[in-house]
This record gives sequence, structure tokens and C-alpha cells, in this order.
Amino acid sequence: MTRTAAASPAPGPSATRPRGRLEWPQLLNWLHEDGWVTVDDQARVAARFRAGPSSLHALVRLGSAGLLRKGSGKALDTEALTEWLAGRARLPYLRIDPLRVDVGRVAEVMSVQYAEMRRALPVTVTPAEVVIATAEPFDTGWVTEIEAHTRRSVRLVVANPDELRRYTTEFYALARSVRAAAKSGEVATTASFEQLVELGKSNKALDANDQGVVQVVDWLWQYAFDQRASDIHLEPRRDMGAIRFRIDGVLHTVYQVPLTVLGAMTARIKLLGRMDVVERRRPLDGRIKTRRPETPDGPGGEVEMRLSTLPTAFGEKMVMRIFDPETTVKGLAALGFAPHEAQAWQQLIARPHGIVLVTGPTGSGKTTTLYATLKSLASEEVNVCTIEDPIEMIEPAFNQTQVHTAIDMGFAEGLRALMRQDPDIIMVGEIRDLATAEMAIQAALTGHLVFSTLHTNDAVGAVTRLADLGVPSYLIAATVIGVLAQRLARTLCPACKVRDESVTREMLDDVVKPWRLTGGVRPYKPVGCLECRHTGYRGRAGLYELLPIGDAARTAIHPSLDGDALRLQAVKDGMRPLRLAGVMKIAEGLTTLEEVLRTTPGG
Repeated sequence: MTRTAAASPAPGPSATRPRGRLEWPQLLNWLHEDGWVTVDDQARVAARFRAGPSSLHALVRLGSAGLLRKGSGKALDTEALTEWLAGRARLPYLRIDPLRVDVGRVAEVMSVQYAEMRRALPVTVTPAEVVIATAEPFDTGWVTEIEAHTRRSVRLVVANPDELRRYTTEFYALARSVRAAAKSGEVATTASFEQLVELGKSNKALDANDQGVVQVVDWLWQYAFDQRASDIHLEPRRDMGAIRFRIDGVLHTVYQVPLTVLGAMTARIKLLGRMDVVERRRPLDGRIKTRRPETPDGPGGEVEMRLSTLPTAFGEKMVMRIFDPETTVKGLAALGFAPHEAQAWQQLIARPHGIVLVTGPTGSGKTTTLYATLKSLASEEVNVCTIEDPIEMIEPAFNQTQVHTAIDMGFAEGLRALMRQDPDIIMVGEIRDLATAEMAIQAALTGHLVFSTLHTNDAVGAVTRLADLGVPSYLIAATVIGVLAQRLARTLCPACKVRDESVTREMLDDVVKPWRLTGGVRPYKPVGCLECRHTGYRGRAGLYELLPIGDAARTAIHPSLDGDALRLQAVKDGMRPLRLAGVMKIAEGLTTLEEVLRTTPGG
């Protein structure tokens, strides 16, 4: 199993450092020099921990006993102790990123028994060099053995011993699973006629329930959850299978596996999603609910994944969209509305009837906004019904219905059925055609509050799209009470962002003409650190353009509908365009000009 190469840490400054086991007197002297123990504490520390070799492990024991303190007087954690020891050893400190480690090549450098004995783990393997993370930076006698074995030079970095223990176990287990899976399915390829003939001679095939495949799939999901991925892509290529994660809206290639293993992984996931494992010629949909285990970084809980397959030139491609309840179903306060937008949105959704539309491209957060809104409205006195394709997230407070086109159960038919279910609030997954639009309008005219989505560039575009579908302008004006356009922009990592003096108020004013910013402007730029995986960004924030349809705006909705006139009236009524919302986030130091220009329409 191969992965994208890790960014090699810069070598530390050259210096003479102790070789072999570091003795206690030297360690205690360093601790005293750096203000971690007092003179009085040295004897007490030495007496309590005189047995055993001095190492990072011993330092962790000292820290956990509360004997190492610095600055504010708080006990130091393992991370801080590791960085301190790396500095004393004149070696770089590395936080291991599992998505940047070539697991297959790691297992070739040293055995798992050797890695556990030396408390070391290869993290980068190149033709000329092996970068090895260690928890014993002064015990380097084994380095020459690895250099002779691999015929490469070895460069040491220091890593957290807790991470080393965890990833040593997981990396080698994963490598064994992939090797076992590849060996089981090494004859199960069908790229040529000769291989088809060979397949008929053998009864060996890679089973979706093979233990190696099961472990690879479980490991893949766990790391997708850990890395906050929103989508997992399994993509067959000509020679290998690529696995990519979408993190903060950007795709990252993180794994490459043999095609036989990728095919078995796809079959395993289809099996769990109750999909037709044999059918590979047409697109299929499914869903899986799994449980994320509790970790030191956060609580566990159920996670739903929506599955979709598609036949491609080199095999069956699968995409898994992850719906984590902790992030998907947020409260309205967590969506990131500006104060005036939050107030206007609350007033809009409190209306007893009418149509509220949420627009934006795929992946812009429309589902999150709608679910958060519906959840805020759902109560024992209200009947909330949805018709979706597919059901994105199971929510007990709603009555959710799935579209089934194979049995002529589309949005229009489902909405017609919902009308006979005594609903108060209805959510239609998407208005795609005139029949669905007419049913939504009929629901609004008969006293229901209807939410739905459209794929348009901005809020005004939703009104013109309904007109393009054939909805009469007088019905649009009578039923549509508001449109929310939105985008998601990556937010700067708070741990490493720095002030950006190159972005001035004049530049921002020029982007949002004819508006002008008021108040302070504090633009920042990305740098990259361990917390954000050296991207400079961590998380995303919503950018919103809210268009309430008031009396004045309705006058602009007529048979010869002019989008520009409606936009001008909306601005007079207080609508702020998406780009202005983005620039306001820049002024607050939350995102960058490049990110806003990338995600928002111009004009």
C-alpha cells in the first residue's frame, strides 16, 4: 500500500550530542538549566526514579507524577516534553501525520518487532534516505544496522511516544492486511483475455469478507473520521487504485492500493450498504451507519455514510459522503450567520406559510442549513415532513421520505402524498422540474411552510430559475418569501495564521464596490503548522446572501422579469452579496482574499 510522501522535516542544527543511553545526572542538569526542576527537586526526582534507563519514557513518568513544571506552574504534557527533548538532542520534532506515511514501504524498512524494541518508526522512505521517528534520540547504535539493511542514509526525528506506540501497531497491522488481501486476490484481475483464462483455472478470488479487506476498510473509515473528511473517494486507475479524502472542501490523494484490493474494498462496502455486489454496470446508491469509537480527541458516536457507485473506464468508482451528527446537524447559532442575517432568517422561518429556498452548488452546506433550520422548528406541536433524494441524515424529529424513481415516486409524487399527511412544515430536497415546483407552490398556497433547494449562483438566480422552469411570475411573487444563497470558505488555522500587511482596506473596498467597509480591518494569511496539516486552513465558515421577498421586491417579479432590477431592489432592502459577506470575514481575520475570490461569484 502506498501513499503520498510526507513532507520531510528540516534537519536540526549540527551539534555534538550524547550517544547511547543518557545518564540521570545529565538529564537532571538539563531539566534544572531549563527551569523544569529546582535544585531541591533534583534529589527527590533522582531518589524516586533512580531505577531504569533515562529516556523520553522516564520524562513522561516524571511529568505524569507532577514533578516537571514550568512557566505558569502547570504540569507539562507528553507533547511538550517530547519537543523539549528534541531540542536538547538537536533533532527536529515531528508530529506524525498518518495520511502522509507510505505504510507499505515503512514495513519494508524494519520489522514490527524491531520497531517496538527500538521505539522507532520509519515515516518517509526515498531512494536515498529513510526518515525515522524515535522516542530515544540518544540511543542511536542501531542506525548503522538500518543503513546497511536499506542501503540508504538514516535521518532521525523525535516523535511523541504515545503516537509511536499507536501508529507502530496500526501501520504494521494495515500493511499485513493489504499484503494478505493482495495475495488472496492476485489472480482476480480481468484486464485482458489471458487473465480471464487464468481466472477460470483457479478458484482463488478476493472475498469481500476476507479479514485483510475488513481491516483495511475499518482503518480507512477511522482515519477519514479522524481527519474530518467529508467524502471518501475510491477511484480505479489504470495500474493502481487511488483513495482520496475531501477535507475542508479540498481533495487530497492519501492512499494508493492494488486494483484487486480496491475492488474488494468496494465490494465490502457495497455489502455493508445492502447494495447489489454483483452489479457493476450501472450506478447504485446505498447507506451505512457505523459507530466512531471514543478517542482522547473527542467523543464517539454514530456516523452515517451515503454511498454512490459509478462505472468508469477502469472499474467501479465509489464515493462515500460522511454525515457526522456532531457537525452536520448544528444549531442555527453555529452556522455562522452575521447578527443581522440571523435575525432576518429567524423572522423568515417564523412565517406560517410560503416557500423558502436555499441555493448554492454541491457541497456548499445547503443540507446543513436546512437540517439545522428544521430542527429548530420541530416540536411536539408541529408535523415536519421531508421528501429527499436520498435521505441525507436520519433525524428522529422529522418524518422523512425517500424518493424512488424506479417506482415512479419522484419529488412531485412524494410531495403530493405528503400533502395528505397533515403537514405543517415540508422540506423538498430539490426543485428540479416544473411538476415539483407546482406542487411546492400548491403546498405554500394552502397554508404550509415549504423549504427546498436550487442550484443557482446567487439568491436572485433562484427566482429567475423558477421562471425558466415555467412557473408564472404571479405565483412566484405570491409564494416565495425568501431566498438564501450560501458558500463555504475555508477558515484560517488559529494556531499559525499571521497578519497580512499586503492586504489593505483599499483592496477590499475595490473588491466589494460600491460598498465600503467600516470599522477595523485585520487581514491574516495562512502559514501552515501541525494542527492544520501544513495547509494553513482548518475548518470552514458559511458565507450567506439573504434575499427576503418583501412588497417592493414583489413588484419586480413580473412576466418580463429582470434579474438586475430585482437585485437592485434587494440591495435597497438590505441584501448583502456573497462577496461582501466574504470580505467581512477577511476583515475579521477568519479567511483570506484568495479563498473568498475562489468560492464566491463576482459582481
